[in-house]
Amino acid sequence: MKMVKPIILAICSIPVIFALLIVIPMFTSTEIPISAINSSDKIYIEFTKHDLRIVSFGVTDKTVADSTQVLTIENDGVIQFTELKDDVNQSQITSSISNERLQKLTAMIKETGFMVIPKESFPIKDDVDSYTKFTIKIILNDAKTQIFWPEQDATEKFIPPIVTMLESELEGIISQIREQ
Repeated sequence: MKMVKPIILAICSIPVIFALLIVIPMFTSTEIPISAINSSDKIYIEFTKHDLRIVSFGVTDKTVADSTQVLTIENDGVIQFTELKDDVNQSQITSSISNERLQKLTAMIKETGFMVIPKESFPIKDDVDSYTKFTIKIILNDAKTQIFWPEQDATEKFIPPIVTMLESELEGIISQIREQ
């Protein structure tokens, strides 16, 4: 009976290891795979980050947003960053990213199968009072997908590595915009 659990754990870890073997080289490599680059690709990305807090009213709870950040990336590399605090527009910045960075994002989405990731729900742990929730909406050519997930500490479910890697890449763009 004791040997069953390590065997099951080993079998279940195989897909995660393969996913990491595919995704990590994409982030560490400065070159974009030739097979991923297609000049006719059209992409739109909308990345939203909500800093949420749970407010208790005794019998019921309500989730409220302390701040919201929205990053949109158009097919031509134009980006728009909007930050809301207490439902008031704090800042709105329009900028652009390099064609190479846009191609890297497009390649990452195409090569990893991001567009066909199953939509899962990630229930929030009962003892969590505040957390960050992310949303990404992608339109690649005519295919659309939208994924919602909380930060890993707020849920017991495993968030796929490609989701967190794309999150890191988009947060890097936000940091770069804020430094300008």
